[in-house]
Amino acid sequence: MTKCTVGGWVAMLGLSGCAGSQSMLDPAGPSAQAIALVWWWMLGVAVMVVAGVMVAGWLAMRRGRNAQANASDDIATSHGWRWMVGGGILLPSVTIAVLLVFGTSAGFHQLPLPLTGAGGPAPLRVDVEARQWDWSLRYPENGVQLHNELRLPVGQPVDIHVGSRDVIHSFWVPRLGGKIDAIPGRINVVRLQADQAGTFRGQCAEFCGLNHAHMVMTVIAMPADEFDAWLAAQSEAVAIGGKP
Repeated sequence: MTKCTVGGWVAMLGLSGCAGSQSMLDPAGPSAQAIALVWWWMLGVAVMVVAGVMVAGWLAMRRGRNAQANASDDIATSHGWRWMVGGGILLPSVTIAVLLVFGTSAGFHQLPLPLTGAGGPAPLRVDVEARQWDWSLRYPENGVQLHNELRLPVGQPVDIHVGSRDVIHSFWVPRLGGKIDAIPGRINVVRLQADQAGTFRGQCAEFCGLNHAHMVMTVIAMPADEFDAWLAAQSEAVAIGGKP
């Protein structure tokens, strides 16, 4: 049996939380990758800030023991102002501004913006209606409807048009992109893209009632040719009056 140190077990337990069908730290598309990158940078900055505060506190206690008993009030006030302006105003302002600029660019991945360049596939549209406590999905160009299941092609952007029949819900597939609220009487749009085939888990991320925790969906990313064949078969079934 392989031996493992306490540190090794801690590392294994920590890393195990970064994977899985519903982990935002295990991205499978460009939108989720941008979100995860921002998260890691925010974590890194937070760790540095905490470390800096601890070091500053240690230095303050050390200097306090060695400080002159007759230090003037003017010197104490000057030191206090420097810490307050530098550590309480300048440092957080610069840090937040940098994270804001960095995070804003990541947000563009979630928006249904016109695609730049040529040769890439046009976005696929999927209409999603949330209700207590499940999801109804429809491919409007083909009339195909699904229940608690979303299928999409690998490598193609998909614009999800999200609405709600009753209360506010939130559409979220953590490994593929960010959240978007499903609001009654309003349609919000979020863009997803899967860069690898697989099965992912979608979840309502807004408390919406008794069975909120069970309001999930299965998301299946398929190779483009397999997806086209599946969609064509479903469209044919709809055309002849069968159930897709």
